Amino acid sequence: MTETESGESFIVKYFRDFKVLKETRKEYWGLQVINMLDCIAYFALFNIIVISLSEDYGFNDVNAGYVFTVFSSTATISLFISGVITDWLGIKKALYISVIGLILTRIFLVGAAYMPANTFRDVVVIVSLFLMAPFMSMLQTVFQAANKRFTTKKSRGAGFNLWYLFMNVGAAGGGFLVDIMYKGMNLPRFHIFTFGIITGVLCILAVMYFIKNTDQLHGEGEEVEEDKHEEKKSPWQIAKAVASEPVFWRFTVLITLLLGVRSVFLYLGLLHPKFWLRVIGPDANIGALQAFNPIFVIIGLILLIPILNKFNVYKMLVFGALITSISMFVIAIPPMGGADVAAWTYGTTIAFLLILTVGELIWSPRLQEYTAAIAPKGQEGTYLGLSMVPYFLAKTFVSIISGHMLARWCPKPPVDNPLALQEKIASGTLAFIDSPYMMWVILALVALVGTIAAMVMKDWFTKDAHF
Repeated sequence: MTETESGESFIVKYFRDFKVLKETRKEYWGLQVINMLDCIAYFALFNIIVISLSEDYGFNDVNAGYVFTVFSSTATISLFISGVITDWLGIKKALYISVIGLILTRIFLVGAAYMPANTFRDVVVIVSLFLMAPFMSMLQTVFQAANKRFTTKKSRGAGFNLWYLFMNVGAAGGGFLVDIMYKGMNLPRFHIFTFGIITGVLCILAVMYFIKNTDQLHGEGEEVEEDKHEEKKSPWQIAKAVASEPVFWRFTVLITLLLGVRSVFLYLGLLHPKFWLRVIGPDANIGALQAFNPIFVIIGLILLIPILNKFNVYKMLVFGALITSISMFVIAIPPMGGADVAAWTYGTTIAFLLILTVGELIWSPRLQEYTAAIAPKGQEGTYLGLSMVPYFLAKTFVSIISGHMLARWCPKPPVDNPLALQEKIASGTLAFIDSPYMMWVILALVALVGTIAAMVMKDWFTKDAHF
């Protein structure tokens, strides 16, 4: 075996691959600054939004789920068209519009927290989240399209890996920010929106300084497509062209089957925070727990990607999905042998997050890169936006039932006894079928069934597709 074939050389090659990013312009690096700042604000919001809706704005579990449904449903519809709008407006204009929109809606949400409960506070919150969704969706499609636009064919793989790394650095920062602001600075949780206003302003400054040239970057020796000065297509024409691509729809069926797996990350914002607060206790370090996944991802990107890049994309998608499905069963294990409920929950949560991350590392980065790679020129944002629609449809359904699931299996304890649920679990008087662990079993089975279907239908998914 030669040195280039050894296991060590794959790791060396992984880091050497990042050298190709030296040929990128400053626009790529500016995009990563904006990406990281936005991810800190977004993940901090996502980590505590259902808690904030209850504690800061007065919604109960079920109504908080409904409010989040308005938010996620709007994101679904917005994402369907945001990619088209991004391609139509261009990257720089889309960046300005999306970030300014996020700043304005966050200002209204901060203001709503100071409104008396008997006013129109509920309406302001719902409308603000409703208006925030389109700008959030547009920004995500801008990131995907710009990552392709600001890298060459040679540097694209490294570019997406580094984008994914920056995203997870931001996600970890968002997790720690929750505990810093609430437990360290003793601030109400709604001030996460205040922090989002600050990051939004910094993003605007980054766009002004970094994003100048938005033309496709070409490396030395790469064939440059001739500019035929074709008439610019309307959003409807772009969407129609995408709908005619059979490979896209075959891929859409695949990611639809994997919705149960992808929804696991949704549970981290909708279900896990209240599960931790009610099973561990009101002082649970939910921000730190939320930060474990992105921290594990950062480490895994360094340790596993050099090995995983050797395998077929479809195999990575399905195998990673299987591992992610299995991870859900870990947190469904109830305390055994008289174990302390809080300590046990911390342990199973960390084990769950570790296994979840291994699965995520196997399929997630390549899914993003493949989707961008199959998009025709000028339709990157459209493809990437439409490929996310099934996930956000699932997000709408999960958001609707999340409050009902919490009320059924992980109900809010009385104000005078916040440890009531923990005490029932510890005493053994709560039947498994009525416990929070049953909720995780159900969700794990949903993820597993979709993954098995993807395995069985392998030949159909790989036919005429460039996995």
